[in-house]
Amino acid sequence: MTEKSFSLSELNRRVKSAIRDHLPETYWIRAETSDVRRNQNGHCYLEFIEKDAATHSIVAKARGMIWSNVFQMLSAYFETETGQPFTSGLNVLVRVSVEFHELYGFSLTVVDVDPSFTVGEIARNRQLVLKQLEEEGVLTLNRELPLVELANRIAVISSPTAAGYEDFRDQLSKNPGGLAFYTRLFPAVMQGDRSEVSIIAALEKVFQYSHLFDAVAIIRGGGATSDLSCFDSYTVATNVAQFPLPVVSGIGHERDVTVLDHVAHTRAKTPTAVAEFFINHLTRTATELIGFQDRIVSESETVMVREQSELFTLSKEVIHQSTLLLQRERAVVAQLSGTLKHSLRQQLQREHHFVESRQQYVQMVSPEHILRRGYTLTTRNGRIITSLKGLSVDDIIQTQFRDGVSTSVITLLDHTEGDASS
Repeated sequence: MTEKSFSLSELNRRVKSAIRDHLPETYWIRAETSDVRRNQNGHCYLEFIEKDAATHSIVAKARGMIWSNVFQMLSAYFETETGQPFTSGLNVLVRVSVEFHELYGFSLTVVDVDPSFTVGEIARNRQLVLKQLEEEGVLTLNRELPLVELANRIAVISSPTAAGYEDFRDQLSKNPGGLAFYTRLFPAVMQGDRSEVSIIAALEKVFQYSHLFDAVAIIRGGGATSDLSCFDSYTVATNVAQFPLPVVSGIGHERDVTVLDHVAHTRAKTPTAVAEFFINHLTRTATELIGFQDRIVSESETVMVREQSELFTLSKEVIHQSTLLLQRERAVVAQLSGTLKHSLRQQLQREHHFVESRQQYVQMVSPEHILRRGYTLTTRNGRIITSLKGLSVDDIIQTQFRDGVSTSVITLLDHTEGDASS
């Protein structure tokens, strides 16, 4: 016997009746929002999905909708409580009624929402990422980096059109101390699906030029809290945590502390606050340098005064010692001079006596002295004749007496007797 058959519409009506008759009117369900959109009538259409915790693959999906009057009320309430609009990518706890339409099939109609669940999920996800970073030993690496004293070369990761970036630059350029800062922008998308990849790419480019910079500023001004999801990303966080330069974050939300804020070297509330951080840091350094300069000048002056005093004392001592030395040298010179004079006088006396004795000897042996004693001196041609052997007949000789000279001619020689006749 053939089983009874149904048309599709009949089956769908039976399913609809079964759901209506056997299921409660509403359920609280946990799911992630996807493809949230609002039409021109104000109705909100979306999808609810569930992902596997390990593989992140979708394991369940259902169409959803929120009527315009309900959506207007719930969206305002949700944004007030969470600080972000009701949008895609949120983990939510919503109260839904289960609907089944013969033509449109299964769907969930949202009648209420619990914002505290979403806030808790965001916080829970942040804690999970922070715990993972801590277990990997990288959570505090960037915070432990020293910020150099003269930190004025800053790599900036931001959207080039962001108002926060302009505020940051203006604050630096108008600092009251006239301090010089050098910045370079590394553009990145700071919200939306592409933001995570874009920020990491900017960090990688900064890394290539890390030797030219002292620190990195990641800034983003204002915007919805929902746009902060990329700053809770594990991938962004681990890149920042392990970056070799100190990273200062200023993403424009005072009450939301993201994972990026936790791993960064320093967290500032806004881009302007980031600029103030660098200004204050450099101002402290400048103040310390001025203090060191004043101390050096003061110490130098003290040393100079002390050295001048010591030099004056030494100069007086040198003068005194020099005077004593000169006096001693003068006494030695005077003593030596006296000794030399005495020695010279004795030497002169000895020489005088020697000359006198020589003079007396010379006088005694001189021809004049001999002639005065009665002797004569015979010469021939100016040469003294001492022997007859040197004479010949007809030689002319001169005989010098005490009182004159006579000239004679040799006429006869008698060598036996030793006499010559003239």
